[in-house]
Amino acid sequence: MNTSSDTASRRVPWNKGRLIGQKLPLKLKEIWAIRIRLQLAERLRDLALFNLAIDSKLRGCDLVSLKVNDIAQGGNIFHRAIVMQQKTHRPVQFEITEQTRQALQGWIASRQLASSNHLFPSRSMNTLHLSTRQYARIVVKWVRSIGLDPTAYGTHTMRRTKATLIYRRTRNLRAVQLLLGHTKLESTVRYLGIEVDDALEIAEQTEV
Repeated sequence: MNTSSDTASRRVPWNKGRLIGQKLPLKLKEIWAIRIRLQLAERLRDLALFNLAIDSKLRGCDLVSLKVNDIAQGGNIFHRAIVMQQKTHRPVQFEITEQTRQALQGWIASRQLASSNHLFPSRSMNTLHLSTRQYARIVVKWVRSIGLDPTAYGTHTMRRTKATLIYRRTRNLRAVQLLLGHTKLESTVRYLGIEVDDALEIAEQTEV
């Protein structure tokens, strides 16, 4: 009996039940649905993390490794911040909106974080800050809380969300490229998937 072939035939594919490809961005109503739930539950860390993830458009690895002095000085949250990207080793700037500044101030005060502390410390003794894997699990909880399919969303959802909204409102690819810290415009086009979206939009507006 060929047990190896039987085992292979029973092996479950790693991607069974998973959506492969780009993760979906959140819609505006979905952003507010998650935000309001976090506010009502008084989840200070998650609210600060969620708002900053949307504003900053940073990759997960850059977001979780932020320190307090990256976004604040003397108790005051910056209106704009700049960080060095781990992947490209290039600086990228991002805005911090009023509601995000309030959430960050509440979180920093509640934990009495010092300037040199990581903004989102890990609850594990093994790491200094929240890991990208922990962050991914938190994102899954957020999308599940409003009834979305977690296989369609992930940490890149948070990075893509505001960039996608900005592009749809302005059609300014160069601005989105700068905000995402991409070195090539082609990378931004692929990342947003805008060629397909724009083609479908044109098709939907064309009556035959």
